[in-house]
Amino acid sequence: MPFPELEEEEEPRRKRAPWGVIALVLLTGLALIRNGSGEFDVGPPQPASAAAADTRDTTGTPANTPPALPYSVPGWIRIPAIQVDAPMTSVGLDAEGWVDAPPPEDPNLAGWFTGAVSPGEKGTAVVVGHVDNLRGPAVFYGLGALKRGNRVEVVRQDRKTAVFEIYGVEVFAKNDFPGDRVYGSKGVPELRVITCGGGFSAQNGYDGNVVVFARLVEVR
Repeated sequence: MPFPELEEEEEPRRKRAPWGVIALVLLTGLALIRNGSGEFDVGPPQPASAAAADTRDTTGTPANTPPALPYSVPGWIRIPAIQVDAPMTSVGLDAEGWVDAPPPEDPNLAGWFTGAVSPGEKGTAVVVGHVDNLRGPAVFYGLGALKRGNRVEVVRQDRKTAVFEIYGVEVFAKNDFPGDRVYGSKGVPELRVITCGGGFSAQNGYDGNVVVFARLVEVR
């Protein structure tokens, strides 16, 4: 698996805004992949209702949750169930306050949102990617086909691999996106993987976002 050589020091850690602020920015501007074409004979798979995350409140740390990892920039993501094996780049907010997406001309590239924790840290890490571009399906085209129990592996710059188990996959309307539920910290290392989904129109693009909910279960 290709992975960039370690630098002598990781890039400086950026100060994160409080989640309440970040969630609000993302909620009001979560187009994410605004240039997705959607113009294929068969659209991307959409989550089944049975894959929805369990929203019941829980207390304490799940028994299989490893200790949280320190900060480290992620460099690669794998989702074996849908054949995702892709490098990652850092993304922030664009000039209009939207979550920036990786360059659309590279279909096999995912983006780690630097306004959140790094994958494996205590809190909720966020990874975004295109569902498609003008040439065809992109890195997260199959995201809606994932099921509970599937795994997401993130290789970090410190050479540790954070393995997350999916416990929910849902699609949310962009005009009614539950920011607190998606981005809020549960006190343990969690991951959200997000792309566009739902219905599509040439005028407005995709009207929703597919969100994968996962929590850390292994460190290699």
